[in-house]
Amino acid sequence: MDFFVLPDTPGATAVFGELARTQDGAGRTPFPNALPHGSGRPWIVGDWAGETVVEAVAGNDRVALFGPASVTAEQLRETVGRARSVRDLDGLCARLSGSFHLVASIAGEVRVQGTVSAARRVFHTRCAGVTVAATAPTPLVGDLGDADLDEELLACRLLAPWPPWPFSERPLWRGVETVPVGCFLELDRSGRGRHVRWWRPPEPHLPLEEGAAGVREALREAVAVRARGAATLSADLSGGMDSTSLCFLAAGAVDRLVTTRWEAVNPTDEDQVWAGLAAEHLPDARHLVLPRETAPSWFADLTQPDPDVEGPFAWIRTRSRLTHMARQVAAAGSADHLTGHGGDELFMSSPLDLHTLARTRHVGAIRHLRAHRAMYRWRLVPTVRGLLENGSFGSWLVSSADTLTDPVREVGGPPSFSWGIGYRLPPWATPDAVAAVRRLLRRTGAAGPEPLAPRRGRHATLQDVRLCGDTLRRVDRLTSRSGVRWHAPFVDDRVVEAALAVRIEDTTMPDRYKPALTTAMRGVLPDAVRGRATKAEYSAEAYDSLRRRRAELLELCGADMRLARLGLVDAARVRSVLEAPPPSSLALTPLISTFACETWLRSVEAARSVAAGGPL
Repeated sequence: MDFFVLPDTPGATAVFGELARTQDGAGRTPFPNALPHGSGRPWIVGDWAGETVVEAVAGNDRVALFGPASVTAEQLRETVGRARSVRDLDGLCARLSGSFHLVASIAGEVRVQGTVSAARRVFHTRCAGVTVAATAPTPLVGDLGDADLDEELLACRLLAPWPPWPFSERPLWRGVETVPVGCFLELDRSGRGRHVRWWRPPEPHLPLEEGAAGVREALREAVAVRARGAATLSADLSGGMDSTSLCFLAAGAVDRLVTTRWEAVNPTDEDQVWAGLAAEHLPDARHLVLPRETAPSWFADLTQPDPDVEGPFAWIRTRSRLTHMARQVAAAGSADHLTGHGGDELFMSSPLDLHTLARTRHVGAIRHLRAHRAMYRWRLVPTVRGLLENGSFGSWLVSSADTLTDPVREVGGPPSFSWGIGYRLPPWATPDAVAAVRRLLRRTGAAGPEPLAPRRGRHATLQDVRLCGDTLRRVDRLTSRSGVRWHAPFVDDRVVEAALAVRIEDTTMPDRYKPALTTAMRGVLPDAVRGRATKAEYSAEAYDSLRRRRAELLELCGADMRLARLGLVDAARVRSVLEAPPPSSLALTPLISTFACETWLRSVEAARSVAAGGPL
């Protein structure tokens, strides 16, 4: 689903014609769906077939929601009738459950917004003197053959395990901007665009029991919104707390539930035990176990281009698996799939929260510090030194430029309470790539950027939630091509808010596993299932898949490697790692970002060939 949003101005009509020309030139039917402003000018144009849409009109004013939302057309019409400007819709956005784009045209002005988690995003550019918005960046660049890629930012995408915010959200296509966190894009009567803040993260003020009740209701409503009108829902049942919670909530909200689980490489994998236990308590559901023999492994088909050329795909290692799963659940009768991704980002305890507690709870933070030191065997002096450090986000970005090529930190080292983890470029990055990323970090940091939240732990949580939401947005685009919409209730705005509102001191003791979620699921999950306090790890899957796909990956990183052509990586060094993988799975992490960037460059090349009339 991609669409454009145009301001209610005479100049926008000419822009509409140009957009139609470039979309048609790209081999697509221009704008199979369209909604007009009250003036009759084009307002929202694109393709949203299969998407849930609620729209309402009151006189010349109108609002449309794209995606699952807890509102009826009549309720929306009443809200539009009371609104005098697009800013009067803040209250509506603050109370609706679900995940949706909101687009409004009121009194000649336009509001376009996505979600806090980036599961729905808004991009924009200037065209013929007016601002045009879209749900993806690539439609805004016009002819792909003339589009200008930001190679400095592409080098930054090689960072492992992922580039830090704000680089993770900057479009790789020059001339395209994105709407910041907690803001909407306002298009005025002259067609100019501005970012307007409407949302800030809540303060963590609720005690555990009260906060968990809010989490439970937010999750229940998030699942219920997806279940409305659906005879069948499918859902991950990996065995983890997050996916299991959604399965039990869905079982009470839909007539027919289909669960899915991958057969593990490791025969002692704990997930399959916990998934089996949960399945026993869901006897009316159909449980699909996807066998290894018939499913693609990680890293399958990476030499094949993808029609989604927005940017490198963070989950490139499982791209073929996601398509395979979508086809399986579609064959089982499901058009909507629930995934538990996002739960770790919201509910896992982070040592960074100790940095916050040391400043907000003072002496009260000592108990938490002792518990962390005992569990992780931190030495006192480096721990205290880290807690006392209080540099700005910008200064941290600048200093990070100096450690890009340092060895990867292994588990068990001294604690870090910085604004982010130790981001590293792979050893096969060229000196030019290293220099480019250092320039970018230093330039951005020197400009004094504001973090996502004033406190480090909260900033890290929001960054991780947005990274997850943005990736799941791309997954949904991928699986929708197989007829299955991918839903991630954990990254819905209301769920994120509910999780952030729980007091930090109640959620950061290392001996309690996801306390806000486990408390929220009391009475929803059987106690035997709710008692899991471990997570699986997938190094066996990684090594097995690299072995099985070695020939294909060596071809991907061969003499014609696109990243090497750009002077960003040394292809021979990548191949040496593939031929003799290192013993530490942490050292494999940079391969994923490299594969993602290389596959993306090949996909852009293929898309340009199609746009020019060449073969796919």
